[in-house]
Amino acid sequence: MNKDLTPPTPERIDALYARLDKEAKESGYNLNPDAEFTRDLVEGLLINEHRYGYWNCPCRRATGDRQKDLDIICPCDYRDADVNEYGACFCALYVSDAIAKGSKHPKPIPERRPRDPAQRGKPASAAPAASNSRPVGLSVPVWRCKVCGYLCGRENPPEKCPICKVPKDRFERFM
Repeated sequence: MNKDLTPPTPERIDALYARLDKEAKESGYNLNPDAEFTRDLVEGLLINEHRYGYWNCPCRRATGDRQKDLDIICPCDYRDADVNEYGACFCALYVSDAIAKGSKHPKPIPERRPRDPAQRGKPASAAPAASNSRPVGLSVPVWRCKVCGYLCGRENPPEKCPICKVPKDRFERFM
């Protein structure tokens, strides 16, 4: 995602809203059904793209350093866990089927992001960091998308996750 120096306009908000809604549906996710609220979040993503060059979660403070903020680039690393446990992600852009259908209402979500910057981007039960050696029997390393959990075995991570469409810097060496 390149830094866009154009401030958000109603047309850009509408276009991104439509794109995110389409991508969410194609990937088995739901955007928040409150269109006005969701438009505000989409505007926040565009404002952050304008400021930082990436879609930092509109409900979290970015540093401006993409590497330090990788875990909070939308969709953030915490989205799936939050949607599964609370019915919505931290900012409530993505919601569960029950919330999307109106049979359940969102509730407050505690911040999962570690306060310690050194722990950010690591799973809660992080295994020791992968070394450059490969486990016995594997001819290539295994890469995991930190957003959706997609796994692939290859020399390098894919340029873009085929499931959630995030760029390769959102992958971690898994095995």
